[in-house]
Amino acid sequence: MTRSSRTFLAVIAIVLIAATILVAMHRPPICTCGTIALWGPVGPTQSQMLADWYSFSHIVHGLIFYALLWLVARRTPVEWRFLAALAVEAAWEVIENTPMVIDRYRTATAALGYTGDTIINSLSDIAMMALGFHAARKLPLWAAVLLLLALEILPLLVIRDNLFLNVWMLVAPSEAIRDWQSAAGAIGLAIRPGLA
Repeated sequence: MTRSSRTFLAVIAIVLIAATILVAMHRPPICTCGTIALWGPVGPTQSQMLADWYSFSHIVHGLIFYALLWLVARRTPVEWRFLAALAVEAAWEVIENTPMVIDRYRTATAALGYTGDTIINSLSDIAMMALGFHAARKLPLWAAVLLLLALEILPLLVIRDNLFLNVWMLVAPSEAIRDWQSAAGAIGLAIRPGLA
């Protein structure tokens, strides 16, 4: 069996394990509204469809994972580094959908109505991380940095949230930031966790 075949089988195994755990956690496979769409607009069906504004943060995960793993394990084959990043992302998707983390989002962020992700959204988030990892591998450093900045700035401007703010609010909640994000609700935007 070739190295690429082993890597492919490991990718499938990691994704299947994550999906199986999410099924065992009774996460809904698709939107409770009964439809599947490519894009979940801001609102109640966000985090229920294949992609949403927070998909950008998962691409950022991949960019960051690539950079960190290059710094600490650059002599390790890229396939192993990718599998490590994939395992971390898959584990996060499971942890993020536990009642404890969902409740943390509700209390520490402006995500008052957040109920967790559907399984298809979680699997899409894992795929978005993979996309970011491979983009970081192929792009020159300056382009990867510009991509990361664009993927953080665009959601910040549109939904008043991004990966940076999400981590900040989970670790050290700020009333001022929560109020600023909640003001988005007044103009028709519903805030949902960005790590999801």
